Amino acid sequence: MSKESENYKQIEDYCLSLGASLFGVADIITTRGEFHLADPIKMRFHRAVSLGKRAANAVLEEIENQPTPLYFHHYRQLNFFLDRAAFLLSSYIQDLGFDALPVPASQIIDWETQQAHVSHKKVGLLAGLGWIGRNNLLVNPDLGSRFRLVTVLTNLHLATNQPIKESCGECKRCLSPCPAQAIKENPGDFDHRACYEKLDEFRKKHIVSQHICGICVKACPGPAGRLRTKKARPADPLDKPSV
Repeated sequence: MSKESENYKQIEDYCLSLGASLFGVADIITTRGEFHLADPIKMRFHRAVSLGKRAANAVLEEIENQPTPLYFHHYRQLNFFLDRAAFLLSSYIQDLGFDALPVPASQIIDWETQQAHVSHKKVGLLAGLGWIGRNNLLVNPDLGSRFRLVTVLTNLHLATNQPIKESCGECKRCLSPCPAQAIKENPGDFDHRACYEKLDEFRKKHIVSQHICGICVKACPGPAGRLRTKKARPADPLDKPSV
């Protein structure tokens, strides 16, 4: 086993011991230029660890046509868990003698364009955790969209995963429930503005105090509602040279 693969296994075991539901590693060399971080910082890293935490089904099932206070609390707790896991992982990697930067699970830096420091779903896509679905969320083969993500950037040499070649196929369960009618048959036609305006409406009505919904998350439980944890499979590090 190569050193990159050994490191992957070590980091994977550590993250799963923290309670992560999903784990994958992305090669970010060609995408780090898109990150909203200072160049001297983002160019330091060539790998990104993507961690996911599964949402509670019972909380999601309470949602009907708008987010609920229970879902809002659960959403914040998921983010807290992920931020804590990212913090601990970053400290763990630093103790190994490498750099790491935990990116907040839910922190918007530009509300007009809805941008964060890093797109967690883009990193999750590159890390083989799923595909971008009609709902504009990352869809995992087993968990659907019922999870949240966080990212840790690092220069630790790790074997990487590859994007999976799957899609929503004929599944359109998320189209009709969307209160903003933002979800279309063609994933590329997702109406970001309509989605944001509906989220802002929920917030202005004091239904929740953050731009969240949860309806499309509830509508995407995975194939046949089968919900079990799935890890990404690392690519063979011999497929391409180490960095």
